Amino acid sequence: MEYRLLGKTGVKVSALCLGTMTFGSRFLNIATVSQTEATQMVERAWEAGINFFDTADVYSRGESEQILGQALGQADIGRDAAIIATKVRGKMSDADPNAIGLSRKHIIAACEASLRRLETDYIDLYQVHGWDCLTPMDETLRALDDLVRAGKVRYVGCSNWPARHIARAQALADIGQWTGFASLQAYYSLVGRDLEHELLPLCLEQALSVLPWSPLAGGFLTGKYRRKSTTPADARRVNFDFPPIDQERGFDAVDTAEVVGAQIGASIAQVSLAWLLAQPGIGSVIIGAKRLDQLEDNLKAVDVRLTEDQFDHLSQATKPPTLYPQWMVERQNLDR
Repeated sequence: MEYRLLGKTGVKVSALCLGTMTFGSRFLNIATVSQTEATQMVERAWEAGINFFDTADVYSRGESEQILGQALGQADIGRDAAIIATKVRGKMSDADPNAIGLSRKHIIAACEASLRRLETDYIDLYQVHGWDCLTPMDETLRALDDLVRAGKVRYVGCSNWPARHIARAQALADIGQWTGFASLQAYYSLVGRDLEHELLPLCLEQALSVLPWSPLAGGFLTGKYRRKSTTPADARRVNFDFPPIDQERGFDAVDTAEVVGAQIGASIAQVSLAWLLAQPGIGSVIIGAKRLDQLEDNLKAVDVRLTEDQFDHLSQATKPPTLYPQWMVERQNLDR
């Protein structure tokens, strides 16, 4: 397993992170993994060198956090050795109007609840799980900083934020001498490359680690979905077609990954993950699974080495168009 620095911190995280959205029983028709199965996955991930585990309070309304906390204990993984990441923002109660968002009130209360469910005294990476248009940014940043100063959180990150908000948050953190973001957790895959327009360049400039979620595009890049084949009835996208993708571009990606995989003896999923791992700025790719065999296949991606030609072939198959003003920036700098 390869280990990479988490942003500007000195903490090293495994190049693959075990995502636990599938742990539990009631989240978007995705969560089906029991405690016993989760413990087996955590143990196997740890054996493979994964030290980074990601969850969120909103996953099955806390059930995923609880299962992960118990799994880490049952697997006898030392607390200081494991890097635990969770998130705050999602709606945690249908009765309490304040049990949502990024207000100081909700952040502090949600952190305390996550600590209890995870059975730990601190969270390594606490991430704001989306943008909150109602709460002033400085309120959010100061609440996060207070948690760090209190020792309940080690580092903070963001997820699903626009580039302009991240840039402003980092500037405010510098001015206020508050804890800034160490990472951005965002959707990024061979067939979902919007990140490359603004967010990836910003993260490279600011030295934020990119933590891609859904690196296989909701299962599309596993090979289950083909142009001229019937999709299996149990495939994830049958009942939950997310994240949205350009299907024709997706088929191009699958076909290309299959060709490359045949050359090096790797699955379509492994090739897709290896392409992502080779991108600049990637800290750790978040993999998730409903079954142990799916996890086993994904773990092998760290051993896949793409040649420059293979990497370029995959990149060209799904290359997004250059958007303004980037094409003007590139044109203006041709003669410099």
